[in-house]
Amino acid sequence: MTEPMIKTTVVGSYPVPSWLQALPSRPALRDALLVVLKTQELAGLDVIADGELSRFDPNHPETNGMIEYFITPLANVHTRLGREELNHFRAQAGMAFRAQPAGVVHGAIGEGTLNLPAAWQMVRGLTHSPLKFTLTSPYMLAKTLLDEHYHDLPALCMAIAEVLRKQVAEIDAAVIQIDEANLPGHPQDASWAHEAVNHVLSAVQGERALHLCFGNYGGQSIQKGFWGDMLAFLNSLRVDHLVLEFARRGYDELPVFNDLRPEIALGVGVIDIKDNEIEKPETIARRIEHAVKILGAERVRWVHPDCGFWMLPRSVADGKMSALVAGRDLFLGRQ
Repeated sequence: MTEPMIKTTVVGSYPVPSWLQALPSRPALRDALLVVLKTQELAGLDVIADGELSRFDPNHPETNGMIEYFITPLANVHTRLGREELNHFRAQAGMAFRAQPAGVVHGAIGEGTLNLPAAWQMVRGLTHSPLKFTLTSPYMLAKTLLDEHYHDLPALCMAIAEVLRKQVAEIDAAVIQIDEANLPGHPQDASWAHEAVNHVLSAVQGERALHLCFGNYGGQSIQKGFWGDMLAFLNSLRVDHLVLEFARRGYDELPVFNDLRPEIALGVGVIDIKDNEIEKPETIARRIEHAVKILGAERVRWVHPDCGFWMLPRSVADGKMSALVAGRDLFLGRQ
């Protein structure tokens, strides 16, 4: 079957099914994975994901495991925090949305008990559809830590990147996507943050993707900024496609991406995940048409939600996925 010119996918997360919340166990997780994968298959998505359910932690539902899942197992990071450590972290710029750090670094970062390949092995045999595997950016992870060892953010980022690189090398997903929701609000770090991201991407066997957004913390954006401030960073990436937030922010900044390196494909957010209203396929088709008119058909190769679905009701997430595919098909049918 010929692949469509524009592919549909999700960013990653899916609402945690109620039975997994009530009884988090390995059998319940497998059942939930099967449901999430089949739901995406029935919606007609071209590349699907595991809903990031293996990260679910009832102690950290507000971030859907995006941080603690990766940080807590690392060697030389402790998570029992004293009052002085909490005060020190709260004085750091750019992390006001977190009440405390994910951990304190007191020695050289090691992988500890982190095992991303095991999470991948659990899901890879449950579907015949192309799968993406997602992981949090080393920059975002580093920003959530109180560093009492490296005393240098780039060095801490690269140490985390090395751990992630070694684990990603064992994952043969069709797409591996790094997620970064902090850097767009802190473009002053973009001049060096690409080095750690590229270090992880260097180990990817399949298609390399980077998701950037301005935050989705309890359904709220937590960063402010402009895509134009990120262009030099984006052009420094060894990435195949980008997965970017647009539906909530609007599409005024699309012309910026005419200056993106031509070999980098663009993924355009056409589903607003901070709104429970399910978009009409006609609305999605118009958004795609607008992006293609500005950037050209060769640039716009993916459409997707702005961010993950984890904080939406399942019925809303399912409706938005179906609308995404219907809207893409409607656009392509007009070509």
